[in-house]
Amino acid sequence: MNVRIRAITPIRVSEAELARRQARYESLSPPGVEVELANLPDRPGVPHRLDSARDIRFSEELVIEEALRTDPARHDAVLPDCVLDPGLDRLERESPVPAFGILKLSAGLLVSLGHRFAAFTRNRPIGEELRDRLEAYGFLPSFDRVEVLDLAFEAIADDEGWNEALRESGQRFSGSSTTAVINGCSAVELRPAGNAVAVVDPTRLALSLLGLAAGEGLGPLGRPGRRGGGLGR
Repeated sequence: MNVRIRAITPIRVSEAELARRQARYESLSPPGVEVELANLPDRPGVPHRLDSARDIRFSEELVIEEALRTDPARHDAVLPDCVLDPGLDRLERESPVPAFGILKLSAGLLVSLGHRFAAFTRNRPIGEELRDRLEAYGFLPSFDRVEVLDLAFEAIADDEGWNEALRESGQRFSGSSTTAVINGCSAVELRPAGNAVAVVDPTRLALSLLGLAAGEGLGPLGRPGRRGGGLGR
């Protein structure tokens, strides 16, 4: 049976951007995994980009609010559509379905495989939050640093421009002990050719792990007290 995942954007995006991200999920999802992407509500104050710590905190509140509305009859799991895993700690305890994080899954695999890894982020506030999340997960001993790309929000939908920035910034890891770098945006299509170090698409990796778990009947239960089921139905 397919695993039905409800992904939730961390910002309010346009219909065109929502469709682009949905198509990306469909292309990345392994057999047996279905992702339905939900937008944040269109109301005053909802962030349209993450450019400050305040944006990030408000985004977290809104993702939690939306995730708690998830219908277990329609979805088997919830996944914030953001490498910062907004609200994951609370959702792991309170979500009506198991909650998973793109960063927690992808970075956790890198740590378990013995990688020393780093991350690229669009701006400094996102980079600081990503590092804080890694610290909360206990992954800092395996983490090198954040490299800030200093890109505008519009670069997220510009695969060519984003990947060129990755290639340029990736040269800073040449000859270092870093063996992998997480691309710190869940919505960018990577083109790895020419990078000085392996660049990880965290969304692809997270979905692959969820698909593997479901295929093996090993879907985590999501929070203490949940019995039976796991991923898939």
